[in-house]
Amino acid sequence: MPIPRRHTLMVLSAAAVLAVLGGALPAAAVETAGLVVLMRHAEAPGTGDPPGFTLDDCATQRNLSGDGRAQAERIGERLRQLGIAKARVLSSQWCRCLETARLLDLGPVKEMSALNSFIRRPEEEKDKITELRQFLADLPRDGQPVVLVTHQVTVTALTGIFPASGEAVLLRANGTPNPDQLDRLPTR
Repeated sequence: MPIPRRHTLMVLSAAAVLAVLGGALPAAAVETAGLVVLMRHAEAPGTGDPPGFTLDDCATQRNLSGDGRAQAERIGERLRQLGIAKARVLSSQWCRCLETARLLDLGPVKEMSALNSFIRRPEEEKDKITELRQFLADLPRDGQPVVLVTHQVTVTALTGIFPASGEAVLLRANGTPNPDQLDRLPTR
């Protein structure tokens, strides 16, 4: 191998290793087939929602701040850097989740009620998580990337991880209700 070519390969290999070790890119997220990005909505100040909120009226809900909107756009860019140019994007019906999903700019957003919060309705947790686990089991291992935008309680119930606003857990579809947990994609 000529010297310049070997040098280029060594530099590129070193850069890839440093990126992985430095947390710039999760090692397992390079292959996007079967990848599932399970994420909490971007920053929305406060906790919960005001009493009497309704899903069809964003004015009654806790919504993304300006920083949250910018955060969602940055997350979308970061996902594109990981190789996800287009994805199947599903979201909770809460306005902060839908807005996060749209601002990722990875594809059309479809509402999925199983991603809705059950924080004030704990009796719904079992059914929602069962539905989500079946959805995950039905995903093809070699399918296009899927982005699920949801709430902290849902991410925690599925993975045991308490995510920060905008944080994602990277999963790999494996034909079971418990996809392989690959890495976390923290906010920056």
